[in-house]
Amino acid sequence: MSIKIGNAPCSWGVEWADDPRNPSWETVLMECQQAGYDGIELGPIGFMPEDPNQLGDALEKHSLELIGGVVFQPFHDASAQADVMSKARRTAEALVAHGAQQMVLIDSISEQRAPFAGRPNEAVTMTKADWNSFVNRIRDVATMGTNEYGLTVSMHSHAGGYMDFKTELDALLNEIDERFLKICVDTGHQTYAGFDPVAFINQNFERVSYVHVKDIDPAVQAAVIERRTGFYDACGQGIFCNLGKGSVDFMAVRQLLLERNYEGWVTVEQDCDPTLDVSPLQDAVSNRQFLAAVGF
Repeated sequence: MSIKIGNAPCSWGVEWADDPRNPSWETVLMECQQAGYDGIELGPIGFMPEDPNQLGDALEKHSLELIGGVVFQPFHDASAQADVMSKARRTAEALVAHGAQQMVLIDSISEQRAPFAGRPNEAVTMTKADWNSFVNRIRDVATMGTNEYGLTVSMHSHAGGYMDFKTELDALLNEIDERFLKICVDTGHQTYAGFDPVAFINQNFERVSYVHVKDIDPAVQAAVIERRTGFYDACGQGIFCNLGKGSVDFMAVRQLLLERNYEGWVTVEQDCDPTLDVSPLQDAVSNRQFLAAVGF
């Protein structure tokens, strides 16, 4: 099994490039190396330098590969289409400059869907017309990344957005040709959404190009679903815990990837809440040690 282990700036609380609470990009690279990872994701475009020489020198200094980048944008918002495409292109250009392959698309959290995280039977849904437009916007970015930049583009389901639950992910995958759109499995978000990531990987393995690993605290998950707690409050209550502390069966994930001869990256995404008293470096070390202990 040829698997490299990476991490991502979101594990340091970096969700938006202009958030004043963000650590410096240099700190993220330094601590990622210190914690024992092979690579790092780009993070939101604009967080790391877009000058290839500056970022390339820093990656080499810290012995890290650039894995890929996430386009975490409001694909559900038709009025944001031009901005989404612009940021997707900037992301693609940054990835190509460093030989990174993975461009991951995520529909960002919406005010309409965030209150229903973890509850597929209660969540508001799009009209057919809105859904068709939503799919077309994702298809346009996926086709651009594949055809113009030679990237592997994948869809990542995410709590609080309009691409969250299994029925939605299945429907999208049926509508966009797999030549242009693969799957980035996130073990935590799929568990939060109520479906088994191990079974999903097994059923869709030929289309899985990338794996994000995070864990879910089952007690917090049960409580927030029972109380109908929204996504942001659930994060504040610690629904995303360190690897090995929750309900995701990482031994089963590892065994399945081994049996199916997966060759690629497994990347930790801790989804650190910067308002909580946490140590991203300590969590990164703990998560890397856990993955090593289960055979990654």
